[in-house]
Amino acid sequence: MACVLEAPLRMSVLSEVTASSRHYVDRLFDLDPQKVLQGVMLLYLLQQETSSTELRTECAVVLGSLAMGTENNVKSLLDCHIIPALLQGLLSPDLKFIEACLRCLRTIFISPVTPEELLYTDATVISHLMALLSRSRYTQEYICQIFSHCCKGPDHQTILFNHGAVQNIAHLLVSTSYKVRMQALKCFSVLAFENPQVSMTLVNVSVDGELLPQIFVKMLQRDKPIEMQLTSAKCLTSMCRAGAIRTDDSCIVLKTLPCLVRMCSKERLLEERVEGAETLAYLIETDVELQRIASITDHLIVMLADYFKYPSSVSAITDIKRLDHDLKHAHELRQAAFKLYASLGANDEDIRKKIIETENMMDRIVNGLSESSIKVRLAAVRCLHSLSRSVQQLRTSFQDHAVWKPLMKVLQNAPNEILVVASSTLCNLLLEFSPSKEPILESGAIELLCSLTQSENLALRVNGIWALMNMAFQAEQKIKSDILRGLSTEQLFQLLSDSDVNVLMKTLGLLRNLLSTRPHIDHIMSTHGKQIMQAVTLILEGEHNIEVKEQTLCILANIADGTTAKELIMTNDDILQKIKYYMSHSNAKLQLAAMFCISNLIWNEEEGSQERQDKLRDMGIVDILHKLSQSSDPNLCDKAKTALQQYLA
Repeated sequence: MACVLEAPLRMSVLSEVTASSRHYVDRLFDLDPQKVLQGVMLLYLLQQETSSTELRTECAVVLGSLAMGTENNVKSLLDCHIIPALLQGLLSPDLKFIEACLRCLRTIFISPVTPEELLYTDATVISHLMALLSRSRYTQEYICQIFSHCCKGPDHQTILFNHGAVQNIAHLLVSTSYKVRMQALKCFSVLAFENPQVSMTLVNVSVDGELLPQIFVKMLQRDKPIEMQLTSAKCLTSMCRAGAIRTDDSCIVLKTLPCLVRMCSKERLLEERVEGAETLAYLIETDVELQRIASITDHLIVMLADYFKYPSSVSAITDIKRLDHDLKHAHELRQAAFKLYASLGANDEDIRKKIIETENMMDRIVNGLSESSIKVRLAAVRCLHSLSRSVQQLRTSFQDHAVWKPLMKVLQNAPNEILVVASSTLCNLLLEFSPSKEPILESGAIELLCSLTQSENLALRVNGIWALMNMAFQAEQKIKSDILRGLSTEQLFQLLSDSDVNVLMKTLGLLRNLLSTRPHIDHIMSTHGKQIMQAVTLILEGEHNIEVKEQTLCILANIADGTTAKELIMTNDDILQKIKYYMSHSNAKLQLAAMFCISNLIWNEEEGSQERQDKLRDMGIVDILHKLSQSSDPNLCDKAKTALQQYLA
């Protein structure tokens, strides 16, 4: 165990340390690692209860200062089990010592090298920290800071919530200390994020007769510090997204949304602009009205274009520190802008048009697709996906900029997170009215999409089959044959027995699109008929919902529309009995779909219709048709009468 510590302490800290501990402190900066180790061990010894409280307090101060040094310092202190030692110190009756231990714990926990789980290993720790909240404004500040840094995800939120975090921290929002108010606010912003349970609780909590949402609204007023405005906006955003506050509530429309738009302006620091845009993107992501309001607030769409202008041209920057700062935030700014554009354009055609008409927008998205930063690539793909919902843009801007090329490149080799969004976008680019459909096909998309259908990731399987379904719609026979060849019968069966209903529905949709237009139906059934009939039988016999069965019967109706293909139904008594069964089903949709099959089989003008009519009459189909012609459902009634006319003609 090498406990090597770097970076000398600042003099201000050293001046706090009395002569009694100077000997140990000096050891920490000796060039001999062994002496350094000895110094750390001695500091540990100072945690012993036999030492005076004053000395132990000084040790906590020194350790906290060391933790402010490099990440290696923190790693070394962690290796030496500093956290259990400091947590033990919190059991002391002495408040100054407790505060010093908490300050040191805070410094260690906010370091990126410290695993948050270390706070949760002993269940009694959280309870004890909650109890210490009432001791002083310093315990309040440090404990809230520890909680907000160590609350990562739903499990941690639940632990803190169950230990009474909401009740214990709420009153700190009206503390006389700004630091305490701010840390309490940050605590609520992480507790409520994507957490309906916490959000629904917060909305009903009051402090000094005022509900928390009202307190948050006061905190996002223009005269408050920016970090307070931003953090309270994040709290209200989480509560809104969780359904605890309505999207049309004035505190969202008139307070939270305008505050977040303000954070996107040029006057704000780069990091504030990033946080403002990302929070606003999350707030409006699923609400059409909020998207519309945001799009016309303070010229937001144009304002976001500025996010792509960092770093400024080097000649304009004389300050090297400024350049470094701009470079550091440039990725984050682009990512935030793409995210917000994606949310803004999620539903409204006019907003999408405005976004695309913003200077160099399509070029920026295309460039974003090949950026080195995965986060920027993902945000750029999300933005493209949002804009690809526009029929108009698919026909114009997307074609002008050949967006499909970089998109196909992204799909060749990307993490699943990017693949899911990129393949969703490809589904839209493969719709029949999209001019990109042709070149995408020529660039080997079928093989790529067939491989996606074999993914363990559910969203990728759905998107792979969905894109193939779009590709097969009104496609020429060669493309349909290529799809069937690429998928293989084995894979098709695999998809038809997938446990997810979305995969099953999209696979049936693909089959339905493949089996359209007579020559195609006959060709495909001549090569894959046996397997397709097997699959249809399997589904009609299985435990599936109405929509799945309806789609399957529609496939049969398409097969029945073929010239030679219909014989595969007529020679299969099992299938015929199933069609008969569904004609008398309690669900009208299934009855109607079964009737389509019958109509196509008995149509007069086609060769062999007399023999087919006779066979179906012998099976009792005509009796069912007579019964259905009296149905109260107008669709069923009409369809049955039309079918009966074929017998009379």
